[in-house]
Amino acid sequence: MSVFTIFLPPVLAHHPAGEHLRPFVPLVEAATEGFPDCPAAELLEDAARHLTAEPGRQEVEDTLVRLANDKVSVERPHWTFVAARLLLARLYEEAAANRGLAAPGYGDFPGLVRHLTTIGRYDPAVLEAYGEEGLRALGALIRPERDRLLNYPGLKHLADRYAIKGLDNEVRELPQEVFLGVAAYLALAERPEDRLAWAERFYTLLSTLSITMATPTLANARKPGGQLSSCFIDTPEDSILGIFGGLKAFAQVSQNGGGMGVYFGHLRALGSTIRGYKDTGNGVIPWARLYNDTAVSVNQLGQRAGAVALWLDVWHKDIVDWLDLKTNNGDERRKAHDVFPGVTIPDAFMRAVEADEPWSLFDPHEVEQVMGWRLEDSWGEEWERRYQACVAEPRLSRVTLPALDLMAAIMKSAYETGGPFLLFRDTANRLNPNGHAGMIYSSNLCTEILQNQSSTIEEGAAESGEGTLTTTARSGDFVVCNLSSIHLGRVDRLEDLETIIPVQVRMLDNVITLNHLPLPQAVRTNRRYRAIGIGVSGYHEHLVRHGIDWESEEHLAYADRLFERINYLAIRASMELAKERGAYPLFPGSDWDTGAYFTKRGYTSPEWQTLAAEVHRHGLRNGYLMAIAPTGSTSVIAGTTASTDPIFKPVFTEEKKGFLIRTVAPGLDARTAPLYKEAHRIDQRWSIRAAAVRQRHLDQSQSVNLYATEDLDEWTFLEWYLLAWKSGLKSLYYFRNFTADEAAPDPAPVCESCTV
Repeated sequence: MSVFTIFLPPVLAHHPAGEHLRPFVPLVEAATEGFPDCPAAELLEDAARHLTAEPGRQEVEDTLVRLANDKVSVERPHWTFVAARLLLARLYEEAAANRGLAAPGYGDFPGLVRHLTTIGRYDPAVLEAYGEEGLRALGALIRPERDRLLNYPGLKHLADRYAIKGLDNEVRELPQEVFLGVAAYLALAERPEDRLAWAERFYTLLSTLSITMATPTLANARKPGGQLSSCFIDTPEDSILGIFGGLKAFAQVSQNGGGMGVYFGHLRALGSTIRGYKDTGNGVIPWARLYNDTAVSVNQLGQRAGAVALWLDVWHKDIVDWLDLKTNNGDERRKAHDVFPGVTIPDAFMRAVEADEPWSLFDPHEVEQVMGWRLEDSWGEEWERRYQACVAEPRLSRVTLPALDLMAAIMKSAYETGGPFLLFRDTANRLNPNGHAGMIYSSNLCTEILQNQSSTIEEGAAESGEGTLTTTARSGDFVVCNLSSIHLGRVDRLEDLETIIPVQVRMLDNVITLNHLPLPQAVRTNRRYRAIGIGVSGYHEHLVRHGIDWESEEHLAYADRLFERINYLAIRASMELAKERGAYPLFPGSDWDTGAYFTKRGYTSPEWQTLAAEVHRHGLRNGYLMAIAPTGSTSVIAGTTASTDPIFKPVFTEEKKGFLIRTVAPGLDARTAPLYKEAHRIDQRWSIRAAAVRQRHLDQSQSVNLYATEDLDEWTFLEWYLLAWKSGLKSLYYFRNFTADEAAPDPAPVCESCTV
């Protein structure tokens, strides 16, 4: 015991609250141990100054945590771990009291599972599958020391948002039990004799923060009826049944915590005909408002308003009004401030922008009536032939304006509202590995998911017996994706990925098997494609740790090597899984099967050619593999930089329920500070080029944010969009228009599901 433990510092001895701090001295000493830049005496003295004369235990604990967090700075970043240790001690004590444990900390995992199962918080399948002996073996896997990997924001986020509470919202589950519970649940898809071994491997990846699972998986895996998928995309038909069927589907997805993308391109324009009556169609804006109101009314598990991106084609007659959905000018009756508009763009439009040529807008319903086909149902050269046929057809009404003016309206909306999000649809479809089975119309809420879509056709209701009505529908491809991210900040060498990715792919495939999806069309699509999305967090941290400047050719060359390796290992892992479990049903005829996937990406090395041959022979378990999502919540847990974004600031303060949380860029010191260049100070052309390098290795897409810089003007802004298209990006996410001196707003979509 140190001298300090026995004798209080003078400032405590003479302060009214000083004596009340005496019992906490050992706790503070333990929390600051190993951090010489974080003296225990300093924290105790500060606490004495801030406490009331007769503080209660909770007030003292809250004050110590708050003050430790407030001390986080560039010079002394370790205070975040001091705050985490103090919070952890409190969680240990509360859990022990609530669970009747003899001492604070971990103990009696079987008892925890039994209790949470009894009160309906835990899926009974876990208890049934493992039994008492298996649960004890699981409990023996817990490594309490891994709690110390969590910084304060990460621990608080995990404890507040993901740990299962009791009936009175009391602390029950501790951090390692969250990770173990998720691992044990995902291992239910394994053979009984292998289940425990796989649970241990899953737990190791999660508890060492080597990977993060998407919010629905981390929150719901182990809960009864847990919905585990992250992203959904719907494609409503142009009919009352189709539109309201889509609205119902969105409500069900939102109720279960999912975020959605919805393609509006089939819907007729303002002034279109309805049942032969001219000028009666109200266009897409009223339907957008219905989705807006549903997003507000049907929230994500009571935590946030629902989140939905609505997509429209740049040749749709309503596109100009569409670009004003979220602006603050114009008729409020034609606004939808709580949805996120997206625009799908063909190559022809971008060429017309470059050449300052005219661009024509059409009503999709009228096109189908006159031409006998739907313009939106094609892409590439076929779409361009059809578009030119529409332009030449005198029976078709149209609005014609300069393409550059329409692009300027897109840019103006992005500058004012952060959107629309953009999808370069020809690039997306050209590189779609499952183009033999369908086409891509739009993306999801965060622009990283690109999969085949088709409409579910609602066919009405019929009486099937006294007092009974049945509804029928022809199921379409209702896109589902299941996400997980590699924590690149914990990857020292590319070889490290070889132990991570095969286990990660297996975990995601198990998510598909065990999932409880709210819609039958989603279940069908999930099984047909078995789509997963492997992404990354900690990208900027990884570059900094390797001494790589963001604005450099070295960055681009390294990103190429890194993501090619990730992609290779993901494909190989899915192929090995197909040997064991079988290929996804639509594999025959896919680009994976024919080898076109590898040819299109220039994968010509002997290693790649060998893999291509093995994939052709054995198949792939998962029809889509790679997608880089935003990682807003789970990167906080992992204590790293979000997704592939550069940092916003080296030290960032965020208010959560009246409590300020300070976050420091990981590994920040005098050596790394120059490499942590802030997002607004980076030449965005380097970010676009880096995204283009990554895109080659992604069968889906990525959430690419663009940031305003001090020298931004309209021509530079246009240059960024043109460069993104020419460089082969498939999509663009949010434009963040604020200076480096302003506080960062929340990202555009507040979708819990997409924060992988």
